[in-house]
Amino acid sequence: MPALDDPNYLNREQHFADAGVYRISETQALVQTVDFFTPIVDDPYDFGRIAAANALSDVYAMGGKPLTALNIICFPISCLPLEIMEAILRGGYDKIIEAGAVLVGGHSVEDNEPKYGLSITGLVDIDQLVTGGSAKAGDCLVLTKPLGTGIIATAVKGDMISPEEAACVTEGMAALNAAPSEAMVKVGVSACTDITGFSLLGHLYELLLSSQCAAELDYKQIPIYPLVKEMVAMGMIPGGAYRNLEYMRAHISWQGTPEEKEDALITLADPQTSGGLLVALSEEKLEQYLAVLKERGAEGHLIGRIITGSPGQITVV
Repeated sequence: MPALDDPNYLNREQHFADAGVYRISETQALVQTVDFFTPIVDDPYDFGRIAAANALSDVYAMGGKPLTALNIICFPISCLPLEIMEAILRGGYDKIIEAGAVLVGGHSVEDNEPKYGLSITGLVDIDQLVTGGSAKAGDCLVLTKPLGTGIIATAVKGDMISPEEAACVTEGMAALNAAPSEAMVKVGVSACTDITGFSLLGHLYELLLSSQCAAELDYKQIPIYPLVKEMVAMGMIPGGAYRNLEYMRAHISWQGTPEEKEDALITLADPQTSGGLLVALSEEKLEQYLAVLKERGAEGHLIGRIITGSPGQITVV
């Protein structure tokens, strides 16, 4: 697309931005994003909650607060009862209300496969705006949700585990990233991105390219949902994980044991739905950030550090 030179489009030169940021005054800017996808779980209400939380996450990743939401829904009205669509929309509505935003309308399209999501407009104080392009060598990397949503969803579809066994993953995907976002605005961080379909490896790679630095991850410190490792060993791996890893493999240096390598990397390449925030911040602020997270009922895991090196290079130890 042609380059835009509007000076009010504040992150116009950031190629991997989570959302668009447009100045509306000297001190504030709009944060705008859109996201929707096909069902990740069978329950329509849970699907609505998860899709809404996922769409809201891009605003949170930039330190913004959601203001308004528009529904985007595609639905096969000729073969599924409208009660299912109502349940999807109710799940999304409840999550919008939880976020403190207002549902102001939307658009529906008849389609052969259900799809749902939101267009979100948020507000951010310009001096508190967080992007993915300002990480610095020495920064700590904190992840706020476990990995493995794609693997668990694949296992449920394959009848290898029950929806009840996957309930903690469903609730994790439906959880808002509001608390981690509020904590990073309060503490002050270097950079942030949310972890979604491009996986932890892919979104970290984008952050590193934007920041012109490298990273080292400690695999054993990375939180992973229950049963993920067992499902990987049984081959319950989504196609997106293989594609992510194929794209990222040239940028990864594995320093662990050879027998652990492939299962570990495929887990790190698992496409996440409504994953957590990946936050880069100075070591001096780490303890405070984790404490504020805990106060707000959220979790944070120190999983690695930003280091000097070839931009985009990820070492996994």
